[in-house]
Amino acid sequence: MELRILRYFLTVVQEGSMTKAAEKLHITQPTLSRQIAQMEEELGVKLFARGARKLALTSEGLLLRRRAEEILELVDKTETELVAQDAMVAGVVSVGCGDLAAVQQLPALFRAFHAQYPAVTFDLYTATADHIQDRMDRGLTDLGLLLEPVNMEKYDYLRFPQPEQWVVAMHPESPLAQLTRVTPGDLLGTPLILPNRAMVQSELASWFGETFDRQDILFTANLPSTSSVLVHQKLACALIIRGSVSFWDPACLTFRPLQPPLTATCVLAWKRKQPFGAAAERFIQFAKAAFQRREG
Repeated sequence: MELRILRYFLTVVQEGSMTKAAEKLHITQPTLSRQIAQMEEELGVKLFARGARKLALTSEGLLLRRRAEEILELVDKTETELVAQDAMVAGVVSVGCGDLAAVQQLPALFRAFHAQYPAVTFDLYTATADHIQDRMDRGLTDLGLLLEPVNMEKYDYLRFPQPEQWVVAMHPESPLAQLTRVTPGDLLGTPLILPNRAMVQSELASWFGETFDRQDILFTANLPSTSSVLVHQKLACALIIRGSVSFWDPACLTFRPLQPPLTATCVLAWKRKQPFGAAAERFIQFAKAAFQRREG
């Protein structure tokens, strides 16, 4: 399967029409249709359910679109890294991170590195630790700022000394807002939003103790941004990391710490024995030196 044909396929998906896609690609419509038909024949599946108005993807087409986007993203990233392998360090360092207090430690690191390597830029990707780890495993993301617990067997990492604090986010008019701290018993009868990471849910289940099975867990969510909308609309309260609420308007959303307190740590990680571009390799070494200076 040629990369060129994958780009043709994604263009057809984006345009929803062979004719429009052909115009955008500057080829004839019969040529494009023939290329797509040959790809379907090669794969032995139908990629499009051809309707009267607009092309729609089959389930096989949906899978190919996701994989094609990943493949081409990796190809583009690799080409960028190869171009950057010269005397002047240039390129892009891709960093994945969640909504964490530790993110506030990154700007100083970025600023100092950029002052030394002005031709390097950064691509930031926000997601959960599980998703970022998956991207690091596939070579799409260089480094990840991960909230523990995470399986670090395949990674090297630097641990941030500052703990992340778990809190309950709520609407200011919630009865829980009258409390200074929130216990598992206080949450009984309140609809809750929990993170959808299995390892994090296990940590929270231990905190809830014997009340866990009696809690009203109405939602799970991967990022606090969506949870904040539900909290503001008074649908539920959310258990999240305090760093997520740093810039929220307290008139719309507030939070209270947990009792007993529950904390976690963060690591800046990268895949062990992974070949990196010059920019990412320099950034990893730069980050190691910066952490060593802090510890000293």
